[in-house]
Amino acid sequence: MRVLTAGESHGPGVLAVIDGVPAGLAVSPAEIDADLRRRQLGYGRGARQKIERDAVRITGGVRQGRTTGAPIALQIDNRDAVNWERVMSVEPVAEPPDAVTRLRPGHADLAGALKFGHEDVRDVIERASARETAARVAAGAVAKALLRVVGTDVLSETKSIGDVSSEPRFNRDAIEASEVRSSDPKASTAMIAAIAAAREAGDTLGGVVALRASAVVPGLGSFAEWDRRLDGRIAQALMSIQSAKGVQFADAFVASHERGSAVHDPIAVEGGAFVRSRNRAGGLEGGVTNGEDIVVEIAFKPISTLMKPLPSADLRTGAPSPAHVERSDVCVIPAAGVVAEAMLALVLADALCEKFGNDSVDDLCAAVERYRQRLRPIDNR
Repeated sequence: MRVLTAGESHGPGVLAVIDGVPAGLAVSPAEIDADLRRRQLGYGRGARQKIERDAVRITGGVRQGRTTGAPIALQIDNRDAVNWERVMSVEPVAEPPDAVTRLRPGHADLAGALKFGHEDVRDVIERASARETAARVAAGAVAKALLRVVGTDVLSETKSIGDVSSEPRFNRDAIEASEVRSSDPKASTAMIAAIAAAREAGDTLGGVVALRASAVVPGLGSFAEWDRRLDGRIAQALMSIQSAKGVQFADAFVASHERGSAVHDPIAVEGGAFVRSRNRAGGLEGGVTNGEDIVVEIAFKPISTLMKPLPSADLRTGAPSPAHVERSDVCVIPAAGVVAEAMLALVLADALCEKFGNDSVDDLCAAVERYRQRLRPIDNR
């Protein structure tokens, strides 16, 4: 499976094209819209989320509620685009908009302008924006639908915001009932208070998102080549999310200070199947899924746009200048979890198709079932 996204933050919309989805998969706009809505929710989001009402239009690859095997095209309109028609006009306009030249520390502004030779940072802002993740979430919803047919579920939970932390419980109902997507009510209240304090100070907050993929088919990925190792592919996908700065599987950083006897997961056989008494590997060994839940955490830095801007410089003149202020969020950790779910689902769906084929869902499911029978060779009688 391959995914491409396109579109700008304040252009007509964002879109995703997914190639390689098996034919016969049930896909509905309502299911995709549910994840799009989850991405827009969360305490600490900015005014943009009050404008947008994200809904997908499927314009290719699905007929009568099922995928055809052709590339799937997903479009999400930007309602705010009507306010940016002159700024974002494809054709030159008589009165060009003022260029953005004040650089924002922490953003792609300077690096992107240097790379592409832009004199107007708007050309960087529009594509580097996290608005692009709406397209990823839409594509991820399709990947989740494919994973569900083999029993795999993907869920995220907020582990920390600022200096407030809680231990993820992965209780879906409790998570989705929380404004910050934490299943711990006390932690939720403290996280909301921390975000409110940051907003009052004109500042922003980051945090950590925990991800779990359960009932994952073992044997996905490969140790044979470096770029086929699934943990590496997952890490790359998660690190590609705007503001992501770190990834660990299970409790990798804690484990790095311990002895191997305390870290590695003992293997036993129960009911003719291999089992583990713990999962400190995070569901992957040698770059291959081992049948345990995939458990991974992503650290997100605080949002870079500050209402009280940091000192910076002007792109054209080099003169000292306060950073440009663009309408933004205070904290995106609750939404970042939904985006992380999408990226993990896309990688796992790709690995599933890689191993079992992607012509049709029926063929894929039959291949998975045969494989699962082969994985039970142990007879304890």
